[in-house]
Amino acid sequence: MKKIILLCLAAGLVFSGTAIAKGKTLRLALDADPKTLDIHEQLSAGMLQFSHIVFDPLVRWTLDMSFEPRLARRWERIDDKTMRFYLRKGVSFHSGNPFTAKDIVFSVNRLKKSVDFKGLFELFEEPVIIDDHTVDIKTSKPYPLLLNMATYIFPVDSVFYTGKDNKGKAKDNIVKVGYSFAKSTLPSGTGPYRCTYREHGVKMLFERNSDYWDKKSPGNVDKIVLSPIKEEATRVAALLSGDVDVISPVPPQDFKRIERDRKVNLFTVTGTRIITVQMNQKRSKPLRNPLVRQAIVHAVNNDGIVKRLMKGTATLAGQMSPEGYLGHDETLKPRYDLEKAKQLMKQAGYEKGFTANMIAPNNRYVNDEKIAEAFVSMLSKIKIKINLKTMPKAQYWDEFDRQPADFQLIGWHSDTEDSGNFYEYLAMCPDRKTGLGQYNSGNYCNQEVDKLTLESMVETDMQVRAAKLKKIERILYDEAAFIPFHWQNFAYGARKGINVEPILNIMNFPYFGDLVMK
Repeated sequence: MKKIILLCLAAGLVFSGTAIAKGKTLRLALDADPKTLDIHEQLSAGMLQFSHIVFDPLVRWTLDMSFEPRLARRWERIDDKTMRFYLRKGVSFHSGNPFTAKDIVFSVNRLKKSVDFKGLFELFEEPVIIDDHTVDIKTSKPYPLLLNMATYIFPVDSVFYTGKDNKGKAKDNIVKVGYSFAKSTLPSGTGPYRCTYREHGVKMLFERNSDYWDKKSPGNVDKIVLSPIKEEATRVAALLSGDVDVISPVPPQDFKRIERDRKVNLFTVTGTRIITVQMNQKRSKPLRNPLVRQAIVHAVNNDGIVKRLMKGTATLAGQMSPEGYLGHDETLKPRYDLEKAKQLMKQAGYEKGFTANMIAPNNRYVNDEKIAEAFVSMLSKIKIKINLKTMPKAQYWDEFDRQPADFQLIGWHSDTEDSGNFYEYLAMCPDRKTGLGQYNSGNYCNQEVDKLTLESMVETDMQVRAAKLKKIERILYDEAAFIPFHWQNFAYGARKGINVEPILNIMNFPYFGDLVMK
């Protein structure tokens, strides 16, 4: 541990030879700190949060799910496989090296080598430099989500990460286990803060970048002290005692406690992770009948689950696509109607019900075990008796892949923040060769859904694409392909005077560079 700290401090001298300026300090407590200093090593929410503090993306999401310029000041589509990005001039990395198109080429090529990111960037070819501040990003086939993926491109300092380190190893190596220069040395980004100290699992310090290019940012926080606090009760206690200013996540059981405290505020944001149950049509004959599946959907009081069980930690869902996604259809509402559910069971020939089994995790999603138990209770009202088995997430995913149950609970967040990702993995006919439908444990299969999903993958006219995605969502709704519960929310607690709401978004990547503290 000490060696890692010393390496970071030594590298920090390159970026910040002056003492930390006095000013507003944000004391931030999260459930974990970033696993690594190499932003291309791991794809996770924690790493993307870290990336937005120390680096800048080409573009980023706004609160209303549109795109805003960052290191790319504007862009235009040249053809179905090419988008041209016009980069900001006068931007420097924390090392002092100028930011140019060469850094885009270096970063995209590195993303393509990363174990965690290469699946997202498999269609990307090497970018073509037009001039120092203009670059064409190309894909091997028409790809409508190129801008979505540009939110993952946080340019790294190609000069800083090129060459050999003092161990004789390439500085741009991406290593999951063991030493690498990029994971053990303070990073050189273009972002609003420089990372000046790191003791993994203990503390990280970030100092405001005085040379930051975004002079319009309202942010007035000079220093961030990040303390990882894994234990939920300890994290909440630290906020209520005034030891920290902002915490995340806030455990559901403490929502009321924080709301009652006059010194702090609770902020919740609708997320995009759909919590759902899939119905295995290969295992269960009754579940092959769309009337039975419709009956089940009508028997599930997901509004009751959100209000009584989730208590502010979820947003009611009647479909996969949340608001802001192209596939979202505002007419597709939850359908709880117990009498209609009983009528549908009778119409399907299962008035006396049937017996089934179910598996669910008990520590992966918020209240996952309680959701499963509520689901079992609800289906008993239409005489479907379910034997439920829950297990830790470490065991669950192997079981999920084996598909040993008639009902299986899953939560899914779209990495591309796009409806097509839901359909590709959760709704298409399972195909082991292509990987399509890989997490469709219900084995639902509709050729029209497959056709429309594949067409949407290469449709660059976004209006045409939206129509196709909404048609898919309607088909899944009408055929009761799955049982939607809710989209899982994010929760933050903050002391009075710190309004975190403007910097939050449904991707859960707070833009701390824009935070205003009173």
